[in-house]
Amino acid sequence: MHSLQSVFVPQSVAVVGASSDPDRIGGRLLRFLLEAKFEGRIYPVNKSGVAEIQGLPAWASVLDVPGTIDQAVIVVPVAGVETAVRESIAKGVQCVVVLTSGFAELGPEGRAQQDRLTAMCREAGVRMLGPNSLGLLNVDTRYFATFSTVLYGLQPRSGTISLATQSGAFGSCAYGMATLRGLGLSKIIATGNEADIDVAECIDYLAEDPQTHVICAALESCRDGQRLRAALLKAAAAGKPVLVMKVGRTELGAAAASTHTGSLAGNDAVFDAVFAECGAYRPQSIEEMLDIAYYCTVTGRLPPNDALGIITGSGGIGVLMADHAGDLGLHMPALPAAGVAAAQALLPFAVAANPLDMTAQVTSVPDGVPSTIEVMLAHGDYGTVFAYLAHSGLAPARFAATADRLAQLRLQYPHKDLVLVMLSAPESTEKLEALGIPVFADPSRAMLAMGAAARMARQRRTLYALPQQRPAVPPLGDVSTEQLAKQVLAAAGLPVLPEQVCQTARDAAQAACSMGFPVVAKIASPDILHKTEIGGVLLSLKDEAAVRVAFDTLMDRARTHAPQARLDGVLITPMAQSGIETILGVQNDPTFGPMILYGAGGTAVELYRDVALASAPLTPARAQALVDRVRSTALLRGWRGTPVCDEAAVVDALCRLSDFAMDHANRVQSVDINPLLVRTQGAFCLDAVITLQA
Repeated sequence: MHSLQSVFVPQSVAVVGASSDPDRIGGRLLRFLLEAKFEGRIYPVNKSGVAEIQGLPAWASVLDVPGTIDQAVIVVPVAGVETAVRESIAKGVQCVVVLTSGFAELGPEGRAQQDRLTAMCREAGVRMLGPNSLGLLNVDTRYFATFSTVLYGLQPRSGTISLATQSGAFGSCAYGMATLRGLGLSKIIATGNEADIDVAECIDYLAEDPQTHVICAALESCRDGQRLRAALLKAAAAGKPVLVMKVGRTELGAAAASTHTGSLAGNDAVFDAVFAECGAYRPQSIEEMLDIAYYCTVTGRLPPNDALGIITGSGGIGVLMADHAGDLGLHMPALPAAGVAAAQALLPFAVAANPLDMTAQVTSVPDGVPSTIEVMLAHGDYGTVFAYLAHSGLAPARFAATADRLAQLRLQYPHKDLVLVMLSAPESTEKLEALGIPVFADPSRAMLAMGAAARMARQRRTLYALPQQRPAVPPLGDVSTEQLAKQVLAAAGLPVLPEQVCQTARDAAQAACSMGFPVVAKIASPDILHKTEIGGVLLSLKDEAAVRVAFDTLMDRARTHAPQARLDGVLITPMAQSGIETILGVQNDPTFGPMILYGAGGTAVELYRDVALASAPLTPARAQALVDRVRSTALLRGWRGTPVCDEAAVVDALCRLSDFAMDHANRVQSVDINPLLVRTQGAFCLDAVITLQA
């Protein structure tokens, strides 16, 4: 049994802080449990010693309650929470739900109080939700342990969508919107300050829950990246789509998240990468999240493939949907010749293509609309067919015959999905949804939902694999300079050119002669990381005299622009032939560990930001996928007649850098290889900086 079973499915509950006033927080919680007709045992507890609260026998202490209690929901003022938790543990509860606020979100003193609660629960083996939680709902068992005022006006209907969120207000907004849309819900939980139970563990539970088919989640922060990864991968393996909203995208938003939860928001780009490689999708709004959840629950699966067929009676709407398909990476193969012939035989006036424009005259053909849909289902490998039917669903009586034919088509083509875009009366919509056919009024929202579902299906083909234990490696030596950093990377198998740090102009000239001209000269200092910013790199030095002058010039520039910097001398290295400048990097994220960066390199890397991230360790396939995500990779592949560069060398370098990052994850904070010069054959690290953890 999952450790959160006692949280979601208690058989008995004590409401500590229950009130006879059904509009106070403690009374509201009890009221909602009674109104929902929770079938388990409910024990109101209030230290005032009243005999009855809202028609139920009451007790002054949870210790006075006869029999066993599975869960205690605590809504007393903050000063009484510690006593309430201690008494609940003594009573033998399996879980405490602390709805009271005033803990870590307020600062160090509140953090200390929260830590004491956590320690008490862990020592006793009791799970704790909260503190500062809005509680939870199990719609299947009618367990409504929350004081959310959304329940004054809405009663969630039972279904297969579950929601786990840190923010209670976010959660109540989301399930309120879902209920108004008629979406069915199974379980809803708000984790609050996450002193014990967090969203990641809730996703892990919901991945096993037979009543949950789609998981929605919202994060402000994450304290255990590996647990979140494992939970997302578990859900993907169970075939359950996970839609995760991560707030704190901007710097201002991240600061707000920190204030609200008492913990810092993680790096946004890292969250994007982790979600994608673990099979989850990140919506940008609650509306989008619910659209995708609706799509997945009605179809009961992710799209069979990325091939899309569109049928429309309006050329403009067909083009609009086709534009979205292109933006979303979906494919719209041409209608095969047999399909063209079938469409023209049925509708001589139709534009027999993809989109298939049947025009408004289709209504003059008996059974024209479903017959046209059948053409697209029968011909071509379209995993999903969209049909724009304007406002046909607003007249259920007229639409009934079409709905009956669509039911036959669903049985005839069970391995293909059909989506209708039209204005529709509830009666028509419900009939279609029961057939597994989603109905959208807005073609753009329909396409975005399908595109997100298709993306999750693609992601499942290349899921991240949690790393295994790695053998111990010797500790890193000194990496404080470019030369030392390159030596360490070369030992890890990354390609570097020969180089030598020289303390005099004479030594520099001799080194250049031994390497062969032309050469490059760079200032060598552990304190000057970005050499180009002080003019610390001189290229294409063609003879000894030029090298001597370069040595003196670089030393003078360093003393002028960085007078406090330690100077080791000047590094001499061969001038590499032409190629494409790329950047490889490592960032050891505090939540998710080593992340590998790849993108367009050079001095303008921050300007263009054409980079992508992936979690270490990389496999060759995942390294190639990382390269594919960067727009400037087109330059490696022979852009407008330029030579094709050695992309395989980039993939190999990424894998070797990933292994290096994993081997030294407890010591390395970041690595910058900029540029990695990629040539027609091979690649070379021309500059490198390794930063160690403090």
